[in-house]
Amino acid sequence: MTMNSMDRRYFLRCSIALPAFAGIGSAAIANPAATTDIALVREILTALHPGLYRYSSPAEIGLALTRLEQQWTAQPDLASRYLNLSRFLAMIKCGHSYANFYNQSDAVKEQLFGGKRRLPFAFKWIGNEMVVLQDQSGTASLPRGTVVKTINGVRANDILARLLPYARADGNNDDKRRALLSVTGADDLETFDIFYGLLYGAPKGGEHQLRIRKPGSKRDRSASLTALTLEQRKGFIKRADIRGDTPSWEWTIRDDGIAVLQMDSWGLFNSKWDWKSWLSDRFDSLNGAKGLIIDIRENEGGLDCGDLILSRLAPKDIVVPATKQLVRYRKTPGHLNRYLDTWDKSFRDWGENAVRYDDRFYRLKRGGDGIIPAKAPRISVPVAVLTSSQNSSATFRFASLCKSTGLATLVGEATGGNQRGINGGAFFFARLPESGIEFDVPLIGYFPERNMPDAGIEPDILVKTSARTIAGGSDPQMDAAVRYLLPK
Repeated sequence: MTMNSMDRRYFLRCSIALPAFAGIGSAAIANPAATTDIALVREILTALHPGLYRYSSPAEIGLALTRLEQQWTAQPDLASRYLNLSRFLAMIKCGHSYANFYNQSDAVKEQLFGGKRRLPFAFKWIGNEMVVLQDQSGTASLPRGTVVKTINGVRANDILARLLPYARADGNNDDKRRALLSVTGADDLETFDIFYGLLYGAPKGGEHQLRIRKPGSKRDRSASLTALTLEQRKGFIKRADIRGDTPSWEWTIRDDGIAVLQMDSWGLFNSKWDWKSWLSDRFDSLNGAKGLIIDIRENEGGLDCGDLILSRLAPKDIVVPATKQLVRYRKTPGHLNRYLDTWDKSFRDWGENAVRYDDRFYRLKRGGDGIIPAKAPRISVPVAVLTSSQNSSATFRFASLCKSTGLATLVGEATGGNQRGINGGAFFFARLPESGIEFDVPLIGYFPERNMPDAGIEPDILVKTSARTIAGGSDPQMDAAVRYLLPK
């Protein structure tokens, strides 16, 4: 069982709960006065979620669940319930626990995610600044690098502060939350669009009123721009098709002899493309190249595609640093199964693969994923990997192994994910019967063998993006990687 995650766009794919929790959910469900949905949330999480108490105490989680139940009753409309559940799940500080946009029913999607309310531009949060990446208004009012100061009278940094508690991330890695709340054109359903639309609604008259500071200007200006629909936003999506049989990644050889491999997604679960052969062929062609740059800055995770890269870089087999793979149960409580969907029935019963670890957990027996075997021919050119706070799960793991082994140099910004461990590997998709809302439940907790910082992976060469570099169209991370590979 590996630390794979699903791609951020697609999640296609008798109880042995502890006595301390046994019966909590069941008693609540049997009580007609209790809210069925939240009783289920309580039982599913306490019985199955391995990281529920990684960052919060049982008392804090219990209080938050009680507050959620009160909100569920006081604010029964679907939008409020979706927001309240999302905020509660975000407080678990698990990047895989959320009311997944793509797993909602068509009826829920139609009610929550439609409407003409999206901002007519793509942008990146740099600290607390909203910096324009692309003008999507058709008016040429927002050149790249424009800083948006206010939206409909609300300061951009106040909007960010209001949205951060709804964004999923591992631990206290707020840079990951900022990355998710940026609108880059990588997703059909952008995290910012969902939560901004639900919290602020459509603008009056269908026009967003902005205060902006254009690149090179010393004063703010006003702009009135028409809001976009979901279909209009989708027209600007730039990602490759990850379900077909054509390459999802880009390979180029620069004039200076450096090869660049751009990998914006490893979410190839349903892909018909033979990515392993494609990647191996490219690596075989590196003779004579001056170096290799692997760009994973927009890549949140998916399959452990990085293992193939590491296997070709390694002079000998890589022993992956040991992590405890812990689950909360050996077999799911039978009465919960009708609410839990998944792609692999083995997740419902770990059987002899789960052995008692302590009074809270079972430990999964470690399989062959503890070793990444070296494969010939070895990549002999120097390698730089471009990282960002978007990297989590599989790309977090890859960045961590690159740094710990020294097989590649990390260039860019700190990753998402968390060195304290993450939750993932296997999932249930829980559907709440009253509201119809779905939320994802990771089933395997990965815990390091020793205490680690509450942070992502720092790059070897730190290079940050700024509004000025965006305005100038430069790529400081790529430039730094080239300088590293081609020193003067």
